[in-house]
Amino acid sequence: MIIHLKETVSFQQATKLAEQAHAQLFTRDKQAVLVTSSSTKEVPDFLQEYAEDHFVMASDIQLASRTYQPQTREVTVNQVTVGGNTNHTLMITGPCSIESREQIVTCADMLKELGITTLRAGCFKPRTSPYSFQGLGLEGLKMLAQIREEYGFNIITEVRDATHVEAVIEYADIVQVGAKAMYDQGILRTCGKAQKPVLLKRHFGATLQEFVQAAEFVLSGGNEQVMLCERGIRTFETKTRFTLDLCGVSYLKEHTNLPVILDTSHAMGYSYGVPDLTRACVAMGVDGLLIESHPNPQVAKSDAAQQLNLNEFRDLYRSVQAVAEAVGRKVV
Repeated sequence: MIIHLKETVSFQQATKLAEQAHAQLFTRDKQAVLVTSSSTKEVPDFLQEYAEDHFVMASDIQLASRTYQPQTREVTVNQVTVGGNTNHTLMITGPCSIESREQIVTCADMLKELGITTLRAGCFKPRTSPYSFQGLGLEGLKMLAQIREEYGFNIITEVRDATHVEAVIEYADIVQVGAKAMYDQGILRTCGKAQKPVLLKRHFGATLQEFVQAAEFVLSGGNEQVMLCERGIRTFETKTRFTLDLCGVSYLKEHTNLPVILDTSHAMGYSYGVPDLTRACVAMGVDGLLIESHPNPQVAKSDAAQQLNLNEFRDLYRSVQAVAEAVGRKVV
């Protein structure tokens, strides 16, 4: 249950009431909001005089539910807005990992050429093997910050674990919580306290319920700027890296109020399939795309097979604009 307290209730009072109700507490537009388990179907007697409004929810998808907030939440990243009443599809691109200044500058030049606003690159890489390239870490974050100063891009980069979440929040414009970190409550709760956009990726073994409940950890901490990212789930199929769950995307669009981003690079796992898959995603009217591009994918230190070279990305970018226009969207 979600309970809006009267504006006359002080934060100190609200804190005590939250403890008594075993509820999460955050402030929204100067109003204290309590969130209890969805098993709560009636406002407790001791809360009756303090409650202004309440919402009985069918499951613990609560703050992210359209039953609570019918319209899609608006997420603003500096000068770029997605969700809300916009018809924007945010294009995010860049290499899987930042490897050198020369590499990232080459990518940045392409983004500037095409008028793309948001650059992605990983600094802390959650690799399956301990012997693989693990990223440039803090050095990479500082390099991305320099690129932002020079080009004016929004920067998105991934949190691998709780040891560096504060550093990523400090340097990035969008904090990406990767698929392998989706269940990390330390990361999620820290992101909930930060007033910075968060892109939450679905774990390849997570149900939609588990996925959105992970977003609830961030939302219930008071950070309402959350985007969901579908990047493929693990199925019986072995010819692609994962299976992109577009049925799940339809569910998220219908039942949740969070902007939905599609990562076709990780879903497909092979660059040849990324353009067609991306165009299909754009036709669904999604809020954003996450595409990996690299000056020379053959020498990439991570995820080489799935990254588009820059000319391939240019062709893809031009083609998706026509698809977006056909469904009433604008690529930003």
